[in-house]
Amino acid sequence: MLHQENRTTISKFFLLGLMVGSEQQQLIFMLFLCMYLVTMVGNLLIILVIISDTHLHSPMYFFLANLSFTDICFISTTVPKMLADIQSQSPTISFAGCLTQMYFFMFLVDLDNFLLAAMAYDRYIAICHPLHYAALLSPERCALLVVTPWVISNLVSVLHLSLLSRLTFCDQRAIPHFFCDLEPILRLACSDTQINNLIILAIGGAVIFIPFTLILVSYALIGRSVLGVSSAKGKWKTFSTCSSHFSAVSLFYGSIVGVYFLPSSAERDKVVAIMYTVVTPMMNPFIYSLRNKDMKRALRRLLSRKSFFWRW
Repeated sequence: MLHQENRTTISKFFLLGLMVGSEQQQLIFMLFLCMYLVTMVGNLLIILVIISDTHLHSPMYFFLANLSFTDICFISTTVPKMLADIQSQSPTISFAGCLTQMYFFMFLVDLDNFLLAAMAYDRYIAICHPLHYAALLSPERCALLVVTPWVISNLVSVLHLSLLSRLTFCDQRAIPHFFCDLEPILRLACSDTQINNLIILAIGGAVIFIPFTLILVSYALIGRSVLGVSSAKGKWKTFSTCSSHFSAVSLFYGSIVGVYFLPSSAERDKVVAIMYTVVTPMMNPFIYSLRNKDMKRALRRLLSRKSFFWRW
């Protein structure tokens, strides 16, 4: 009976992560609104360019289009609610809404992680086994490398939420964060969270470390292949084909390490969380377009066609 009473008393949580003074409220609101719009336009443009240009119909850009779609969903999971909370005098979220936000957040973080690993594998095959590239990355295998992460990420998220829904909560409802994340919610639980913490450590750790290890191994093999190139120009040209992916990996995992593996601090956690929930999805279009000659050429072709259409 106590379990049911505690569950029903928690009908909503208070998200206190970005509570600011009235003089800062509009500035913060406009800043995050602009970042959100830039992210949406940038990633949608990448997807449109890849779909419309036949020169980009290759495994590398197939994975990039999926990464852009994931980033659009990822930032839409937290930022619209954050913008509404900044304008609200009482930023709340229902218990069901909190669970829903956590599901999509965990699902999309894991999916991002696996897609970065798939892109690292693509670069490894392109550089180390170029003659077998078409065979090793056939359309069927590329589809498998995208569908499998969707399934695994979904199962992991459902597992975390099913364990979380069995907990009881105390009267404390204030979450010192700007979205519902698993760790802050577990701190509000009155019942034993040992199983939840073990699952986070085992399953969550595996979901992060296995793709990250695959990325490290891919880059180690790429590095060995690059060192075998005789000329300095050839080495730079070879490595430059994966420089955009390397930048995206560094930004993503640097933020993850800052949130989950460094000593916890409420203010620092919020700043680093903004890095990987807002800044990383916003920066990926710039990383992959400004440092990629094929993307820049395709973008110019698309814009020239659009400008021709507008003139008519």
